[in-house]
This record gives sequence, C-alpha cells and structure tokens, in this order.
Amino acid sequence: MKRARELILYTRPECHLCDLAAQMLENGAIPWQRVDIESDIDLITRYGTRIPVIYRPDVDQALYWPFSEEQLSAFAELEI
Repeated sequence: MKRARELILYTRPECHLCDLAAQMLENGAIPWQRVDIESDIDLITRYGTRIPVIYRPDVDQALYWPFSEEQLSAFAELEI
C-alpha cells in the first residue's frame, strides 16, 4: 500500500492527548508536522473541541481522536 507523504497533527499547547497522538505517529515512522490551531481562527472553529486531529491533505480526510495505532497506520496507508 502507498503511504501518505506527510500527515498534519492539529494540536494545541499543553494537550496531553496531542502528545499521545504525536508519539503514535513517531512509533509508526509516519511523516508528519504539527500545526497549533490556536494561531488560526478557522482551525479553532473547525477543530477546537475535537483535537487531536490527524489530517491527510492528499485525500482531504481527517482522523479524529480517539484512535489506535492500528487505525492511524491504516489511515496513513488509505488509498482513495
């Protein structure tokens, strides 16, 4: 299966669940970047109470917490 180029982890400062999601990404050796939603009102509106959120720009899909490492891996390899 083809893996996504890079996922986006939408997060906020001092978010324990976001740290867990980041660790899952690292454990899976999945390329990713962190985006703090607090710097963008549109992101706050979209994801404010739902973070952490993993976003896949190549397929315009999001994975919302809670998710397991297995679900994250499947999401990273999803072909649409």
